Amino acid sequence: MSVKDKKDQNNQVPTTGHSWDGIEEFDNPMPRWWLWTFYACIVWAIGYSIAYPAWPLISKATPGLLGFSTRAEVAKDIAEVEQSLAQINATLANAELTEISADPELLGYAKNKGAAVFRTWCAQCHGSGAAGVQANGYPNLLDNDWLWGGTMEDIHLTITHGIRNTSDEDARFSEMPSFGEILEKEEISQVANYVMSLTGDPQDVTQVAAGETVFLDNCAACHADDGTGDRYQGAPNLTDAIWLYGDGYDNIVAQVTKARNGVMPNWNTRLDEAEIRAVSTYVHSLGGGE
Repeated sequence: MSVKDKKDQNNQVPTTGHSWDGIEEFDNPMPRWWLWTFYACIVWAIGYSIAYPAWPLISKATPGLLGFSTRAEVAKDIAEVEQSLAQINATLANAELTEISADPELLGYAKNKGAAVFRTWCAQCHGSGAAGVQANGYPNLLDNDWLWGGTMEDIHLTITHGIRNTSDEDARFSEMPSFGEILEKEEISQVANYVMSLTGDPQDVTQVAAGETVFLDNCAACHADDGTGDRYQGAPNLTDAIWLYGDGYDNIVAQVTKARNGVMPNWNTRLDEAEIRAVSTYVHSLGGGE
């Protein structure tokens, strides 16, 4: 037997006991540097879980001996920013709505702040670009069609108190009745065709004349004799081809039969006056404000 073979026998590495087709797996020990790194990680993890929030409980996590809190850090940063902006927020909250645009610095701040407020609270309904969602009753804020007026004062009032909600006594309120309980189906078809004729071609031109009579008897009180509406009571203009719940015969018949009266919350309980004025300025500046 050679010297090399004797050395292999004396220093033979044990196996794990696993065998695949006669091939055995050596049980070599882990490198010392790897073991020490592994042990160090265990010690670090134990120390970290003691010093910092780590283990989840029913309603919170273990606080850790150092009392560190990411929420507290974020709250501190927010408070510092709010403190630094306190003066300009106070100026914005007390400025006349029509005079905000006369101060370039205040106007720029109001638009930026208003855009952030809009993306946080308003985009869910009106869309990130403020174009609304037709057929779902979310108005487009980019055009000149305003149910309750598009001046700075009107927009501010609408945002502050909302529309048709039950949580603010000053909410703007109007309600279209469901004429399916008042008119016959034939009359609803007639008035739908008449309304379609105000902006284009009706589905059945022979019903337009009769539909005008139905309209004057039942709808003109809110939408005016010529169908141009009354923005001060939230009655839409039916002559501008802008539809809150979709155009076409079927959509008009559905709205007349069973009216959908959308609700907008009052934001004076969630936003402060500076935020309301900022988002009012932002909406007014989008292109449709009057």
